[in-house]
Amino acid sequence: MKPAPFAYHRPGTIEEAVSLLAELGEEAKILAGGQSLVPMLSMRLAFFDHLIDISRLGELQGIEHRGDQLWIGAGTTEAKVGGDDRVREAVPLLTRVTPYVGHFQIRNRGTLGGSIAHADAAGEYPAVALTLDAVMEVLSPRGRREIAAADFFAGLWETTMEPDEVLTGVRFPQWNGRSGFAVHEFARRHGDYAIAGSVVAVELDDNDRVSRCAIGLLGLGSTPKRATAAEESVIGKPGSEVAPEEIGRAAMTGLDDIPTDLQGSAGYRARVGAAMTARAWTHAVNEATVGAIYA
Repeated sequence: MKPAPFAYHRPGTIEEAVSLLAELGEEAKILAGGQSLVPMLSMRLAFFDHLIDISRLGELQGIEHRGDQLWIGAGTTEAKVGGDDRVREAVPLLTRVTPYVGHFQIRNRGTLGGSIAHADAAGEYPAVALTLDAVMEVLSPRGRREIAAADFFAGLWETTMEPDEVLTGVRFPQWNGRSGFAVHEFARRHGDYAIAGSVVAVELDDNDRVSRCAIGLLGLGSTPKRATAAEESVIGKPGSEVAPEEIGRAAMTGLDDIPTDLQGSAGYRARVGAAMTARAWTHAVNEATVGAIYA
C-alpha cells in the first residue's frame, strides 16, 4: 500500500523544525529514521497532513562524553550507536542490545531518538534508557527541558513529551567499578519484536556483594518496565549466591498489564520473561565477577 498524501518539510535547523511543529499542530509528525512511522503510514494505520524530516540535522547527531555521562544525539543511527567504541566502553548495554533491533538495513536508517520516542514496550533502546536512568533532552518553542526516563514513557507508543516538543538527545549515566551487563530476549524470528526480554546491569563491591542492580523488562506491559522489587532483593547479597530462577520470578512480581495477543498469553510471556531475566542475571554477574563477557 501507499501512504495518503502529505506535505513534506525539511527544516535546516532544529529550531525551525520545532517552529513548524508548533505551527502545524496535530496535523504534523516528526520524521526521523522512518523505520516505524513509514510502515504505519503505508498501511494506513496513521495519517498526517505534514511530515517534518529532521533526519539530516547535524546538530541532532553525535556521541560525546559529558562529565560522567554519555550524550547521544537523537538523530544518531542505531548502526553508529552499535559500532561506536565510546558507547561500548561507557554504556555496554546499548552496544549489546543493538543487534536485536530489527535487521542491519533498519539499523542503518533508524535512530536512537526515533526508537525511544516511538516508545514501543518491546523496544530495546527504551528498555535500556529506563534501566540505566537516562535523561531525555527535549526542545519546544518554550525552550529546552529534561525528562527522566522514569517519567518519560506514558503508555503504548506514548510519552510525556508535549505535542510541540522534539527529542534532541539522550544522556546515559556511566557505570564504573566491577560491573556486568547482559541482555536476553526471545522472539519468533531474529529481527522480530521480542515476546519478552530482560536487560540487566549489576555492580559488585570488593567482597563480591551486589552494591547496585538495575533490571529492565521489555514486552511485558504497555511500556518498558523496571523490576524494582527484584533489584532491591539482591542488594547486599553475594552475587554468586542469588539463584537465577529466584531473581527471574521476583522480576515478574507486580506486573499487572502483561499483554495477551497472537504471540502468547500473559502467563506465557511471564514465564518467558522470568527465564530471560534469569539468563541475563547469570551472565551479568559472571562478567562483574571475573570479567568474562558472554558470547
